[in-house]
Amino acid sequence: MTEILLAEDNPADVYLIREALREHGVECPLRVVWDGKEVLEFLTGQTERSNLGLIILDLNLPRHDGIEVLQRLRETAALSEVPVVVLTSSDSPRDRVVASELGASCYLRKPSGLEQFLSLGGVFKNLLSSKQTKAEGQ
Repeated sequence: MTEILLAEDNPADVYLIREALREHGVECPLRVVWDGKEVLEFLTGQTERSNLGLIILDLNLPRHDGIEVLQRLRETAALSEVPVVVLTSSDSPRDRVVASELGASCYLRKPSGLEQFLSLGGVFKNLLSSKQTKAEGQ
């Protein structure tokens, strides 16, 4: 079954992302990792049999930041096609450019309102659907 990896160190944001996915009928298992080192360790085990359909990545992670994680992810052939949503509080133009250059599927600033946060579930659902459509066409 397709799985979503969420790299997020804020429990409140994890809760809101779970709710956003539920609100949009996304029933994939959600694996949460709390820091950059944990993300890299998890991804190392995924290179042979990746069932990841989506990665939601915060840039401001402890131990390894999201930019470093994204770079390593894109260097791993088996995971290079997995859509990555950068979901962060950073509004830095530099972060946006670097994330785009490293192949992030989209860069979203964490909303401050509940309704906007819950609407992110639609973005996640669309990315999952497009990846599944591509996989079925191959």
